[in-house]
Amino acid sequence: MPASDDAAPLVVVKLGGSLLTRKREVEKRRPKVLHRLAVELAGSGAARLIVLHGAGSFGHPGALRFGLARAPAAGTTGPARARGGSIVAAEVRRLHLHVLRELVAAGLSAWSVPAAALARNREGQLIAFEAAAFAEALEGGRVPVSFGDVVPDDAWGVSILSADTLAVELARRLGARRVVFASDVPGVLESTAPGRRRPVAELTAAVLDRLRPAPAAPDVTGSIRGKVAAMLAIAGAGADAALISGLTDGAVSRAIRGEAVYGSWAHARAR
Repeated sequence: MPASDDAAPLVVVKLGGSLLTRKREVEKRRPKVLHRLAVELAGSGAARLIVLHGAGSFGHPGALRFGLARAPAAGTTGPARARGGSIVAAEVRRLHLHVLRELVAAGLSAWSVPAAALARNREGQLIAFEAAAFAEALEGGRVPVSFGDVVPDDAWGVSILSADTLAVELARRLGARRVVFASDVPGVLESTAPGRRRPVAELTAAVLDRLRPAPAAPDVTGSIRGKVAAMLAIAGAGADAALISGLTDGAVSRAIRGEAVYGSWAHARAR
């Protein structure tokens, strides 16, 4: 990929952990899905692209086991929590390496930018983030690739920083035009009749208020409610945000190009 055109719109794509892995099976990848998505990203025509991905079954079970998304319980502080954090960080990086390899094989100049060295939490909430490494990679014609990670935490030692939060920060700091969340579902689903659900086309604060975290699958990053909150924050920063199905052939590449893809959208609001 040649040096980037700084005037070209920046698009951030987040590949969900539930899309890349089978979240109820520990460290179980979906290699065919990842391969197809990598080809789509490479063929999307985006001059400036950032790729993020979730941890799925590589990170969520360990994060739950070691309690990294909540305040330390008795006996889990200090070395015990640090040990848990290092184990989960290693697990997530195994998935990250698979993602990088597929993106490079598809033709993208993928460039790993781990969040752990750039971010800091306090009580599980982001308080500091440095986006310069992403900007420098874009300027050099590379595609920064990052992921939900274990990061230093001023109060808890270490805690989880989700890729959804990264997407919000990158949209705010680097002026993204569009943020595409690719998932294993076609949007934020609501019931329209007994046994029938369809995506909420337009996401609003009222939609957010109606949502409750889903208890079924292991998730340490806020589940669907946290995602909608992130999308509304992105819209408030001046970028369109979409939650679409990454299982539909061509949907991600069309969304990158700005087409109105079936799913749930939070449209940019004037700043």
